[in-house]
Amino acid sequence: MLIRSEIIIDAPRPEVVELFDNPDNLKKWQPELKSLEHLSGTPGQTGAKSRLRYKSGKREVILLETIHKKNLPDEMELSFEAPGANNRTYITFTEIEGGKTKYVTEQEFKFTGMMKLIGWMMKGIFEKQSMKYLMQFKFYAESELKKAR
Repeated sequence: MLIRSEIIIDAPRPEVVELFDNPDNLKKWQPELKSLEHLSGTPGQTGAKSRLRYKSGKREVILLETIHKKNLPDEMELSFEAPGANNRTYITFTEIEGGKTKYVTEQEFKFTGMMKLIGWMMKGIFEKQSMKYLMQFKFYAESELKKAR
């Protein structure tokens, strides 16, 4: 299953990418994130692995994140593994007219086990969640950069 989401951020690309690339900012725009534990590799670089714990309603979701490619400010490729689902995410930041930034995510989901049966029916939920994170980052980046000016 493929999901593509994009949003325009009213801020220059270098400043947007700097905020995005700082792991200390992650909880500021993903309040559901409860912890980020570095497991291996150089933190934040290609090959790094981390464990992310999210609170989703009453349940905890644990994801294993692997950075496969990091070529910021242009692009980044990551994967997230959870029981029954794997997600490969491609992120791009494009500078556009007016000092704005287009932030795009393309996610490829693959399911196993029981999730293989119900994953396709949940496409709308995954699309909504993806857009939610883009909107949360947009709000965070624009408000943070506005304060700095």
